[in-house]
Amino acid sequence: MAYVTVPKDLTHVKSKVLFGLTKRQLVCFGGALLTGGPLYFLTRNYLSNSAAALLMIFAMLPGLLFALFERHGQPLEVVIQQMDSVLFPCGPRKGPIRPTMLTPPLCGNIKWNRR
Repeated sequence: MAYVTVPKDLTHVKSKVLFGLTKRQLVCFGGALLTGGPLYFLTRNYLSNSAAALLMIFAMLPGLLFALFERHGQPLEVVIQQMDSVLFPCGPRKGPIRPTMLTPPLCGNIKWNRR
């Protein structure tokens, strides 16, 4: 009898739609194809084939990165948003935290008012 292992946490399992790709990957690849394909065919008459191909690759690269990159289960736009909020915080900066003295000093000359 055949045994199939089923993961206990099913939140990390992604449903595949077409050719083993998720909906997100299909949309991003489609957008990259719609950007890079016409760009190549419109520029290959004015530039060399290799320059037009490089231009197409650089135009398609963001779509491919958004489709494939994932860090700790988070897509690329979430990672970029988190990096942006850390590197460029909005709002006023707060000063350094200065500790307050909660215990009496080790000096015996000071009288403390105890209530």
